[in-house]
Amino acid sequence: MRKLIIASIAATAFSLAACSEKTQDAASATAESAADDTAAAGDALAEGAADAADATAEAAKDGAAAVEGAADKAGNAVEGTVNAAGDAAAKAGDKIEAETAKAEANDKK
Repeated sequence: MRKLIIASIAATAFSLAACSEKTQDAASATAESAADDTAAAGDALAEGAADAADATAEAAKDGAAAVEGAADKAGNAVEGTVNAAGDAAAKAGDKIEAETAKAEANDKK
């Protein structure tokens, strides 16, 4: 009977050892899978960040071009306004000169 109990205990110990090894193998496989998933997620995040940085740089470049274009248009508008004011002042001067000549002609009569 004693041998039977010892044999049963030994068989149980071997069974537990075998289960423990399977559990360790499964845990190891799970850890490796989690590490692979984490690495893939990190790669996707890095790629997404790079794409976002490229899009931001492109948008900034487009924005700078739009500002430059608006500044050119504003400069042209200011130049046009200054030219129109100069033309109006010249016409006013010509009209004053003409009216002064008329007034002088009337004074001589």
